[in-house]
Amino acid sequence: MKTIETSILIDAPAEKVWAVLTDFEKLSQWNPTIRAIKGKVEKGARLEAYLLLGEDKKPMKFKPVVLKSEKALEFRWLGSLFVRGLFDGEHYFILKPLDKNRTQFIQGEKFSGVLVGLLGKTLKQVPASFAKMNEALKRRVEGESS
Repeated sequence: MKTIETSILIDAPAEKVWAVLTDFEKLSQWNPTIRAIKGKVEKGARLEAYLLLGEDKKPMKFKPVVLKSEKALEFRWLGSLFVRGLFDGEHYFILKPLDKNRTQFIQGEKFSGVLVGLLGKTLKQVPASFAKMNEALKRRVEGESS
């Protein structure tokens, strides 16, 4: 198993961060990594998501299942390549309110499965993609807060 995690401080309440993060209709307006998501932010829901990783020109489509959705605190899903156990990614977003107008946003993913060791080149792109999305989320949320 391999875990990759990034975080950023956002000068806004967790509820505001959550509202922007889960507004799938507007995702493509600000998110450079997750270009689109269709579905509901509720446990057990199957999403249809389009991810742009690294220098890819065309988004990769995958259909994760929501494992956890706790408003303004945590959103987590599990996606698999073809079949479960081959290459799985448990992606998570955690919002930690630091005070009423400041939130620590944590984005991470736990990768598991028989192909994890073979996809090292692809996984090396993940931290930069997460950081890029984190920065874009911060700009969007803080821009809407002013």
